[in-house]
Amino acid sequence: MTVFDRPRQLGSAADVFSVRNADAGAAFFNSERYTLFPGFCDVHVHFREPGFSYKETIASGCRAAARGGYTAVCTMPNLAPVPDSLKNLQVQTEIIQRDACIAVYPYAAITKGEKGEALSDMEALAERVVAFSDDGHGVQSDAQMREAMRTAVRLGKLIVAHCEDNSLLHGGYVHDGAYAAAHGHRGICSESEWRQIARDLELAQETGCGYHVCHISTKESVALIREAKRNGVDVTCETAPHYLLLDENDLQEDGRFKMNPPLRAREDREALLEGLCDGTIDAIATDHAPHSAEEKAKGLAGSAFGIVGLETAFPLLYTELVRKGVLRLEQLTALLTDRPRARFGIPRGNDFSVWDLDAEYEIDPADFLSKGRATPFAGRRVNGRCLLTVYNGRIVYQAAMEG
Repeated sequence: MTVFDRPRQLGSAADVFSVRNADAGAAFFNSERYTLFPGFCDVHVHFREPGFSYKETIASGCRAAARGGYTAVCTMPNLAPVPDSLKNLQVQTEIIQRDACIAVYPYAAITKGEKGEALSDMEALAERVVAFSDDGHGVQSDAQMREAMRTAVRLGKLIVAHCEDNSLLHGGYVHDGAYAAAHGHRGICSESEWRQIARDLELAQETGCGYHVCHISTKESVALIREAKRNGVDVTCETAPHYLLLDENDLQEDGRFKMNPPLRAREDREALLEGLCDGTIDAIATDHAPHSAEEKAKGLAGSAFGIVGLETAFPLLYTELVRKGVLRLEQLTALLTDRPRARFGIPRGNDFSVWDLDAEYEIDPADFLSKGRATPFAGRRVNGRCLLTVYNGRIVYQAAMEG
């Protein structure tokens, strides 16, 4: 089977598409109805194991990813133990080797315990991880980030940054905008994100480090990264589906609308869409961050930060961006496949997924394969259903379908 660089309708009406697998038998498709995509790649997920398996496991996260058409994911290091040494990383990699049904590439922490005080054992870890990140925490010290970047350059690795200036947070948990003011919530200002991006871009230019910015959410972040690219800084960035499709006007008094960074203002969302279209934004990553139902049932103020997204990302983006003419299907495919894989050095192989793009349905969290259920898109009608995902020659997801 050839996996195409672009999404492709499967043959003619007379053709039948068949994928055979020793364990799963055979899957047959009337070819005129379905579209073949290369396996998607998400460079920002939280699978919570080791340490927090009640939220998600490697096995459940991989199943959710496969259902969403993903065949490669990069797992963030906010775990217990934090992968800041070979010993701690091995705890995670042993679980991956045992339970993963798709390619799982772990991050290592930039600093020990993600505390920002001393560098992790970057030298020993470099060959076994996809990149270095303290995701969930911004590296507060300029000197610490400079040292990390210089080390990463020597090791040939990316620094992948969650950008957040702690001095500007003030206990906030939603965007510091109109909704927060109207409902008495403590806000997180946009500057808490873009100020640290501005610092890191200067350090990346100084050191020559390959630098990738996680889940950007503000118009200032887009502008800073666009200008840095023009100036030759080795920078890429990602945003997430919720920042492209929602803003503070969509907020509800419900924990499923709480994530970090928060949903920003409408003008921020519009700037992100512009950055997506002009190439400033290099990838769309879900920041899949599952929590237990109890942790997400405490409203905006008390709930944990984070929502799930692997099973809904493509249908939402296809419905809202491609069908409405914001992006071409080829552009969306590149943002989910070739561009993130190229930046992170992740091979594509012969992985693919098969979709019925005409299938219309309502997002129902009760159907998720992830342990997490919190999504602001519950009840949203979308087009696009994944029927089959194949990784490394094996069927890793197959939907029930009519013959």
